[in-house]
Amino acid sequence: MPLCNDSSRNLAVAVALFFAGVLYFSFSTHSISDHISDLLHNTNTPQQVKTIEFPQDELEAVLESAAAGNNNTVIIALVNRAYVEEAGEGRTMLDLFLESFWEGEGTLPLLDHLVLVATDHTAYDRCRFKRLHCYKMDIKGVDLEGEKVYMSADFIEMMWRRTHFLLDVLSRGYHILFTDTDVLWLRTPFSRLSNNGSLDMQISVDQNNVEAGHAINTGFFHVRSNNKTFSLFNKWYDMRLNSPGMKEQDVLQKLLDTGFFNQLGLNVNFLNTTEFSGFCQDSTDMGVVTTVHANCCRHIPAKIFDLTLVLSDWKSYKTSHVNNKWSPHHKCGGSWKDNDYVPKP
Repeated sequence: MPLCNDSSRNLAVAVALFFAGVLYFSFSTHSISDHISDLLHNTNTPQQVKTIEFPQDELEAVLESAAAGNNNTVIIALVNRAYVEEAGEGRTMLDLFLESFWEGEGTLPLLDHLVLVATDHTAYDRCRFKRLHCYKMDIKGVDLEGEKVYMSADFIEMMWRRTHFLLDVLSRGYHILFTDTDVLWLRTPFSRLSNNGSLDMQISVDQNNVEAGHAINTGFFHVRSNNKTFSLFNKWYDMRLNSPGMKEQDVLQKLLDTGFFNQLGLNVNFLNTTEFSGFCQDSTDMGVVTTVHANCCRHIPAKIFDLTLVLSDWKSYKTSHVNNKWSPHHKCGGSWKDNDYVPKP
């Protein structure tokens, strides 16, 4: 009897294993078939091919998210610790910059397309706290946290690092609207920029004076990603090696003045200060002014003080629609004589 029970049990186990094997083979064959089918389907899908051929790194993920629904265009601004910590009037430069998007006409939705590029962990953490598109720039071997006063060695280094980063973004096929964080956005610039697809670059100037030449300002510009602009930015960045003591804006101005733009066949539009204004030359028409840049100003506390007045003037205009004069930029004007100013480390 025990032998009979053992034989029956062994037979039952063998039958169960046989059917389990059949079921496993059937389901595994179906799964493999489905997997191959999915793979073939994905191979014919451009997005999947792009993902396989060009692995998405952190920067690409941020850019792709920010450019969505905006014609493959990203708005980029650079921030460091000095721009996210209080530096005057109990405010930060970043807070003032973002407030202009809230107070501007048609500007609030543009925050969805803004990428804040942080040079340090403090700035990056503040960006994340604001729930914006954030990217931490790799700046190994260089301290870019504290305030970099205009034309200091660290200031020049930061500007070149910025140029290299923008070159990387262009190489990925994204169009760029770059803005300094000391630029207030009072109206959406996209309605003011030319929609002419043949324009490769549109850049702000310090003054409207064509006869004296276009004094370009790299604090605000739009550039399309194509072979011509990539060649320009590549040449521009390479020239840092032969331009000691020169900031990137002066080197780009040199490329313009010596005809390199023409050699590349670049189509450039120089933005007038009536719409794209700055402290170097105020806009005379609040009815059309789009941005206000705290250029011609030496340090952050002065910029915050005078830009706060600009934002107050703008709020008054929105209420009255009366085209008044801007408040004087006394702090920025006096910043050049402020020899005792010591930036926070």
